[in-house]
Order: sequence, then C-alpha cells, then structure tokens
Amino acid sequence: MRRREALAGLGALGVFGVGAAFALGDFDLFESGERIEPVDLPRLDAPGSSEGVETVPEEGRVTYLAMFATWCSTCRVKMEPLGEAAAAVSDDVQFLSVTNEPVGQTVQPEDVADWWRDHDGNWPVAHDDELVLSKRVDAPGVPYSVVIDADNRLVWSDGGYKEADEILDQIDGA
Repeated sequence: MRRREALAGLGALGVFGVGAAFALGDFDLFESGERIEPVDLPRLDAPGSSEGVETVPEEGRVTYLAMFATWCSTCRVKMEPLGEAAAAVSDDVQFLSVTNEPVGQTVQPEDVADWWRDHDGNWPVAHDDELVLSKRVDAPGVPYSVVIDADNRLVWSDGGYKEADEILDQIDGA
C-alpha cells in the first residue's frame, strides 16, 4: 500500500510542478523548438492576390493565416474583420488566406476568385488542396486562424470567428 501512496504522491508533485511552471510563465508549450516547415502554395488571381507561388510560412516574417472555404457561412462573415486586420498590418507580416478546397476539381479557381471579390477580399489568397499546410498547423476545419512567429514556430491558433482587434493582438504578440 505504501508503494501506491508514494507513486501517487510523486505523480501529484509532477502535476503541481507543471502547473506552477505554467502559472509562473516558465513553461511555453510552443517552445519545443519544432518549427512549421515551409510549404509552397499556389496563389489565386483575385483582388489583392496574383497568380504565383506563396511560401508559407516565410522565414523572418510573422505569418497570419486565415483558413477558409467558400461554402462556410462563418468564413463569409469573417471577411470584414479580416479586411480590417489586413489593412492594418505592416509589410513585415505575411497575411494570407488559404482555402483547403480541391481547387481545379470540385471548385474552380474562378469560383474562389469570384467569392473573394464578392466578399471584399483584398490580400493574398492561396489554396492548399492537398492539405499539406493544414496538416502542418493541425487545422481541424474552417474557419481557423494561425499565427506563426518569425522563427516559423506556431504561437497561436484558434477556430471560429475573430474580430480584427483579436487578430491584430495575436499578430503583435508573435
């Protein structure tokens, strides 16, 4: 019986120590040294975006990603605060929206460009139809927001609707 009590006590001490490290700010879950490996994504020809390739994340710049889909009603509503945030960031921030729809298969590039135009998108937009970037940032669905610091480490991610102020606060904190 004493062995179980000793093991339980050691386990509780470990949980307490990790909790204290979090509380005191000495432990950061994202400082594991693991980086998000860059991916080359095709950009779409749409307002604020030109055809080409976007390397995401871009080394030396903070990156903000807005994962979306044209069929997503929350993504549609999120476009206004995204536009406000995109207009407010400096050029040293890579601000990008990414759709994971199979562009060129069930959705054509023109469909995404039309949706982008209809919802006042005016910043770079790319597609990740093979889900390489989506998997690297562990995006469970759309809408999903991601901030990657200048060292290519994921520092914040969250699903759902975001106001411009929240987006900018997360970018500023990276």
